[in-house]
Amino acid sequence: MQKNLTMIRSILFFLFFAFNVQAIEFKGSFSQGGLITGKVDQNLKVTVDGKEIKVNNDGYFIFGISRNRVDPIKINIRGKIYSKDFVKKISKRKFKIQRIDGLPKRKVSPNDEDMKRIRKEGKLISIAKKENSDLSFFFQNFVRPVDGITTGVYGSQRILNGKPRRPHYGIDIAAPKGTKVKNSNSGKVLLSNNDLFFTGGTIIIDHGHGLISIYSHLEDLYVKEGDFVKRGEIIATVGSTGRSTGPHLDFRLYCRNIPVDPDLIIPKN
Repeated sequence: MQKNLTMIRSILFFLFFAFNVQAIEFKGSFSQGGLITGKVDQNLKVTVDGKEIKVNNDGYFIFGISRNRVDPIKINIRGKIYSKDFVKKISKRKFKIQRIDGLPKRKVSPNDEDMKRIRKEGKLISIAKKENSDLSFFFQNFVRPVDGITTGVYGSQRILNGKPRRPHYGIDIAAPKGTKVKNSNSGKVLLSNNDLFFTGGTIIIDHGHGLISIYSHLEDLYVKEGDFVKRGEIIATVGSTGRSTGPHLDFRLYCRNIPVDPDLIIPKN
């Protein structure tokens, strides 16, 4: 009798967890530049392409899909008595080519002194991109930081002053100089600097689990490193600092150093 009860409990235990795994619904776009959030029982482990990723106390997890990804993503969710695999195909996108002329020569072809500065500033940004805190705002909705026309889109190949450069990994939103910039989601300020070589006035905010937002070409900055800022809070004003031809906000999202497309993440009005 006792043996039968133990067996029944084991079966019920297995079915309970199996149901939770099967009931998983991934949120986001499985496409190049997509950002995916999911939810599991907090005691389960999640691996993406063989690498374990963090699951918060409510069972939420997150990962990004790179611009050039073509292979399916392999997701494994496992517990003590089972293992469930998901294989998700990636939708390919056709990215635009954008030509921008009229930039200062040094902003396109920096000299030796500029390169020293760029490398030093690049280290600061790299440190921020590696942040993987336990903050849990990453799965909440983001808001558009500025109202305005989108003049530059994610993934577009940039031709600067006639010279091919790296793709653009954010969205450019045109707005008059001095327009207030809202924080897109709650988090902690990792970097606040009013004069970086390429991005000028720059703020980086940590939303948890490797997801950060970057605001560039800012004029006035209202927050400092270490500040906690709420979603919708005014953090800066639009400018044209750094490598820029006119007032706009360059807004980017990175998930564990993978740039993802804000237009796939921010709800459409």
